[in-house]
Amino acid sequence: MEATIKRSFPFDEDFATSQAKKFKKHQMQSKDTSKSNLAKHSKGLSSEMSKRVSLVEKLRPTSIEDYVGQKQIIGAGTVLNYLLKKREIPSMIFWGPPGCGKTSLTNVISSLSKELMSNSVHIVNLSAARCGIKSIKDAVVAAKTKSKLGCKTIVFMDEIHCFNKLQQDIFLPNVEAGTFTLIGCTTENPSYSLNPALLSRCRVFMLHKLTEYNIKEILCKAIEYINDDVLNAQEKRQMDSKEQIRLHSDIKLKLYIENNTVQWLAEACDGDARVALNALELAMLAKHTDELRPLQNKNVKITLEDIREGLIKAHMLSEKETNQSHHMYSALHKSIRAGKVSASLYWIARIMAVKEDPVNIARRLVRISSEDIGLADPDALGVAVHTMHGCQMIGMPECDVLLGQCTVYLAKARKSRSVYNALKAAERKILECEGPQPDVPLHMRFNSTDLKLQSKFNELYYVTYIIINLYYYLFIFLLIISTFADIDDLT
Repeated sequence: MEATIKRSFPFDEDFATSQAKKFKKHQMQSKDTSKSNLAKHSKGLSSEMSKRVSLVEKLRPTSIEDYVGQKQIIGAGTVLNYLLKKREIPSMIFWGPPGCGKTSLTNVISSLSKELMSNSVHIVNLSAARCGIKSIKDAVVAAKTKSKLGCKTIVFMDEIHCFNKLQQDIFLPNVEAGTFTLIGCTTENPSYSLNPALLSRCRVFMLHKLTEYNIKEILCKAIEYINDDVLNAQEKRQMDSKEQIRLHSDIKLKLYIENNTVQWLAEACDGDARVALNALELAMLAKHTDELRPLQNKNVKITLEDIREGLIKAHMLSEKETNQSHHMYSALHKSIRAGKVSASLYWIARIMAVKEDPVNIARRLVRISSEDIGLADPDALGVAVHTMHGCQMIGMPECDVLLGQCTVYLAKARKSRSVYNALKAAERKILECEGPQPDVPLHMRFNSTDLKLQSKFNELYYVTYIIINLYYYLFIFLLIISTFADIDDLT
């Protein structure tokens, strides 16, 4: 009996089923492998990212002595310094430009609170840019639970202006009842961005832009920290690789920056310590690999060109986003009032550089032409108004010359504040009036008989107008009829 051999063809059902099972099994195995590889890679990446901490975070001060700048807020003899030492931390709002030390000040308060009150304080760090109302409600629940155990809760809310005024209402009953102490940070003007009811329950502290001396002091601390940090990292690598090499004091890795480079960076960062530290860190990281490769050369020198390459100058044009444009408008106004043409052109250029609406700039020039020039040169108002209309028609960047021309004209024009001063005197007279305001004199009042006479005059005017029109149309009609009659006679 001849044995029959069963062949498998691609169209055979059993063959297709078996191949599908093999493919599915292979797909599942490859999927599991890719998942495990991805998990390993993500785990390694997350661990690598967790090790990466910016220089700004590393240099956060933890005590009042380490804090640089803002002596008018936290210096010796100030109200805040006295309250912190007495363990009395009220609800506060820190208002200031970016990089002036608001977050660092909250970090000092947090560390000092933990040091003074030990376990009787609970710190909650939030940011309005990343959290919502639910996070605040969770913090309230946790604060009420902690208060039963005799623990005080402090909520640090960064960028508090990101909450609208309706969302800010959630703080009101809790701050009023003492459920937690609120410490908020904002770059916006609290008078406009925060709820007035919330401002009445918090003490507002205004932080100023850091000076060049403050920035240089922070940079010196950063250089000392980087020298110690890089040296420790190199020693650890040598111990791990089991290299028996001793680092003598004359060949230790050092970060060297010239004084003129530090001075330039302190001036270029415009009072923003975060920008200065980030620029220094970028320059250091760019030099790190190349300078550590040769073992015999242990000095890392950062030049002015390295800082310039690492420094992003976008922060110098960020006054609009940080609500600093009103300061530049004020500088422009005062420069025109003083008749300083060069200064006026500089500030108008700064305002245009931050991409302000040219119509808004021209509108401010219209105000200046009436407030500071006024009757001394009445044509100034017309020049400013025509400039505003020109900016509306052509827009930027073509209207920049129009704004510059108007600015120069206003700066060179004669100045007179007589109308402005007289108007302010009248307003002051009204505000300082004791008792009710004086009545309008009888001979200047509006008389009802005048209204009746005016209404009768209007009626007579309309009747006369209608009669004249009727006579006019009747004359035209008779003229047309007579014309047709003459034509019939001729025919």
